[in-house]
Amino acid sequence: MPFMPIKNRFSSSTARSGRQSRAGWLLAAVSLVVAATASAAASALKAGVFDPPRLAPDFSLQGSNGAALKLSDYRGKLVVLGFGFTSCPDVCPTTLSVLSSARKKLGAAGAEVQVVYVTVDPERDTAARMKQYLGTFDPTFIGGTGSGEQLAAVRKDYGIQAEKKVFGDNYMVAHSSYVYLIDRKGVLRALMPYGHTPDDYAHDLKMLLSE
Repeated sequence: MPFMPIKNRFSSSTARSGRQSRAGWLLAAVSLVVAATASAAASALKAGVFDPPRLAPDFSLQGSNGAALKLSDYRGKLVVLGFGFTSCPDVCPTTLSVLSSARKKLGAAGAEVQVVYVTVDPERDTAARMKQYLGTFDPTFIGGTGSGEQLAAVRKDYGIQAEKKVFGDNYMVAHSSYVYLIDRKGVLRALMPYGHTPDDYAHDLKMLLSE
């Protein structure tokens, strides 16, 4: 079931992210609603937050490191969960560069953050290809791939839209471009629309690490 993050103070950012992304998705599967209250920590986050926080749906995919990738295996770390593909021309590499910079800003605390990037293009994105691609941004980033059915189920759980666009002998994948922040207990805490800076991510990750 798609999630409903709160705090529509970022609604203008979500609209802007849709314009910036070739995907053109205006976060259609995620409804931003007004919340009456939020915790002191959550209210200080740059991202839109979930109220109440809810457990992130677990999944099991093939990891780019050659091992099984299970979200729950990363309990005890903050997880930054994104979706994209290795042939993405703009939004994906921009997002991954931002995440790499944000992690570096955390210094030693960056070791407590795990970026997980799930492909929306299982036809081309093998585990080996994802490892090579993600390694150009940060060797600690883990990619997730699997069958079309497996990945569709994960996208449904997280409200991610993806649509294949064929151009002659080639194709692209239009997809949602936002990123989830999951705390050490495996609870969904926040959603970052496309367009946030490394400083924004570093700020929110520090807040969550301090809990």
